[in-house]
Amino acid sequence: MFPCIDTLSAESAHERGQIYGQQAKGRIQHSVVTYARLFAACGIDWASACERAMRFEPVIEQVDADLMTELRGMAQGSGQSLGSLMALNCRTEILPATFFTDEPQLAHAALAANRAAGLPDWLADAPWDGALKDGECTAMGVTASASQTGQAWLAQNWDWMGRQREALVLLHTQGPSGQSITTLTEAGMLAKIGINQSGFALGLNILRSNRDGSRLGVPVHVLLRHLLDCDSLAHARERLQVLQSDQGLGFGAASNVPCADAEGQAACFEVSPAGWAEVTPTDGVVVHTNHFVCESLLAEQAPMGLGLSSHNRLSTAGQHALKTPIGQADLERFLRDESDGFLSICRSPDPSVPPESRVESVAGIVMQTQPPAMWVACDVPSRVAFESVPLAAAANQLKGRQGQAIAA
Repeated sequence: MFPCIDTLSAESAHERGQIYGQQAKGRIQHSVVTYARLFAACGIDWASACERAMRFEPVIEQVDADLMTELRGMAQGSGQSLGSLMALNCRTEILPATFFTDEPQLAHAALAANRAAGLPDWLADAPWDGALKDGECTAMGVTASASQTGQAWLAQNWDWMGRQREALVLLHTQGPSGQSITTLTEAGMLAKIGINQSGFALGLNILRSNRDGSRLGVPVHVLLRHLLDCDSLAHARERLQVLQSDQGLGFGAASNVPCADAEGQAACFEVSPAGWAEVTPTDGVVVHTNHFVCESLLAEQAPMGLGLSSHNRLSTAGQHALKTPIGQADLERFLRDESDGFLSICRSPDPSVPPESRVESVAGIVMQTQPPAMWVACDVPSRVAFESVPLAAAANQLKGRQGQAIAA
């Protein structure tokens, strides 16, 4: 299982960040090296990426000032600059709108700048392979009405560079309400795929909008952490509306956030610089991949390369969605679907692609909302079992244990 970092004993947001940074120091450095090379392939050197990311600081402060405090603590604990941690958390916003296309990017100047700054290049002298732009994910949300067991479920594979498996951590943290959160995330990032003590679960599918990078807005990984403090889909809708309309912050880049809650509901929220929209279930099940499906946002879709499999995977996921009622075993079977070869829902690394460039299903995640539970496959899901993950203790339970320890 991936290493677990528990920050629930922290007395402040800064201390939460310090604990995270200290315990994930090596994995955070791994993330920095990975993304420095990825940005360079898009013509963006690491110093420029950090500079771009720091522009989002006032936005994050408005969403939740404690998250900026936590990032500063993480910088202190890990020995990284605040700019580096901001670049990790704003990676979706830094990547250009053309990231999913087959257009070549000029990387030479960015790579030279990174080398001059002392950043190691994990690709070394190997050529950049366009397959690294094929990182995609497939998700399914199941409502109580379509579930074998009468509660909602959320499942997804996280497809990305295989080397980032070495950067994954299970983070136990909390939101502004004191609600405990468990999230599987890349080291240095505030959150990614997770569930809280109320049974509200969410995931992530990267999307690309023509307007990505055109404005400041809430970074998607900040949004994920912010929404993980919600107790229901209705609460998440309210928060999205507040961010978009009441606070006028909006979103800096496109993504889809699949969600399920303990009330038995499931849905997907597509966000983009143009706004947000909701994908509702069909016959109790909602599926999503890596392109817009909401009518109001279709015009936002950025061009996609010919090698991407988003539409095919959505069709395959739709076939699984028809097999109701759906239970845990069905969701694991869905995440192990290899019917489309190396572009399947369950993506094995293509041996014809250089090892350093291989994209694969880095992990698979299944979450039950009531009672809250999470199972994770720590490799390509067809190769390994889904293991149960201990969730973060509820804040009141943790304080009770601490009080007993002090009394003893």
